[in-house]
Amino acid sequence: MQPSPWMLIPVAVISSSAYATTYLTVEQAQAAVFPGAQLTPASVTLTKDQMSAIEKKSGVNVRNNEVRLWKSSNGGYFIADEVVGKHEFFTIGVGLNADGSVKQIEILDYKESYGYEVRNEAWRQQFAGKTSAAHLKLTDDIKNISGATLSCRHVTDAVKRLLATYDIALKPS
Repeated sequence: MQPSPWMLIPVAVISSSAYATTYLTVEQAQAAVFPGAQLTPASVTLTKDQMSAIEKKSGVNVRNNEVRLWKSSNGGYFIADEVVGKHEFFTIGVGLNADGSVKQIEILDYKESYGYEVRNEAWRQQFAGKTSAAHLKLTDDIKNISGATLSCRHVTDAVKRLLATYDIALKPS
């Protein structure tokens, strides 16, 4: 049996990462969150006890013991974190005020065809002022975006985890 001529034509495989878009570099996001401030790298390696305490406090798994952060000259922090969308990871930047409350969230890059609406400023503004004491539950105090539910949930969980990280590993004693 001879193969059909159509069977010999290569098939293109399209990955969801074909939609990857970089919106901001880390430096651009830092400047947007802390305009005019000097930021100094201050990465932290979490201990197993700290990771366990963060998971217990936030209810969110800690996948990585390395926290990529910078200390702002005004006492705040900028944290770059990886968040899973539906299939791919994307990068967010979370600015924390000196008191540990959320100052601002930026989406640095997004790699999927759906869910990029989490980049909308009005949606991200819901987190401003939140602390680890906030409920931070999607559809309760954080509104969902139809068609971006997983990205919304995962950003919300990441913020909850990073706020717990501040309390347990960064907060001045």
